[in-house]
Amino acid sequence: MRIPLSALVGIIMTGSFFLIALFAPLVAPYGLAEIVGDVWEPRSAEHWLGTDNIGRDLLSRMIYGGRTTIFIATAATALSFILGSILGLTAAVLGGWIDQAMSRGVDLIMAIPSLIFALVVLSVMPVTTFVLIVVMGLLDSTRVFRLSRAVAVDINVMDFVEAAKLRGEKLKWIIFREILPNALSPLVAELGLRFIFAVLFLSTLSFLGLGVQPPASDWGGMVKENKEGIVFGIGAALVPAAAISILAISVNLVADWVLNRTSDLKGGRGG
Repeated sequence: MRIPLSALVGIIMTGSFFLIALFAPLVAPYGLAEIVGDVWEPRSAEHWLGTDNIGRDLLSRMIYGGRTTIFIATAATALSFILGSILGLTAAVLGGWIDQAMSRGVDLIMAIPSLIFALVVLSVMPVTTFVLIVVMGLLDSTRVFRLSRAVAVDINVMDFVEAAKLRGEKLKWIIFREILPNALSPLVAELGLRFIFAVLFLSTLSFLGLGVQPPASDWGGMVKENKEGIVFGIGAALVPAAAISILAISVNLVADWVLNRTSDLKGGRGG
């Protein structure tokens, strides 16, 4: 199998982000909250990216922040896809009043801007990692629901699905063996976008003070912590912002390649 250069670059970069996040305690030269120097020290042999607003090693904070960012975004994306795709496919297959009730409920939630919804919920709940994952996953599942339902409605009327129904196959078989394999292409493409959206959404919440709480760090919180340095020409806040951009580009390169690889499933026969 020949992998295009762009996809190979995306795989290497994405894999590097995930590996560094996984082994953060072994890779980081200093502890998460360890103060090792003066405020906003420049790059040096001891501190490759300098120090942050209170003298912590910026590289170490970036590594630990990447671990937090990637973990929460991955968990929230997984939750949104498991919940949204199952409900969307189920609504499309069952149809009738069940489909209408589920669709209108999703429309009601989507009518409220996601950021405002999250800010309201998080302002009255303890901001923990679990709460962040659940809130982000539930809000994002509405987008996955709409996409999976729209794709499944078209597949549901195809001959091989009708044949499965005539054979007396149960709902679980029709969803997971007939419809889901033929809906993978758009869902895989959406997976990369949803993951990046989760990263950006978490970063926004942290920048506004309702995301990951100190002394823990994530990239959005690091931008907030060091934003005052920009006025003095100190680029500590730009480092996590650049990491978010690079991660977004690398994941999208992989998602585009996977989309091309799975596009032949469109219109194909399910298992």
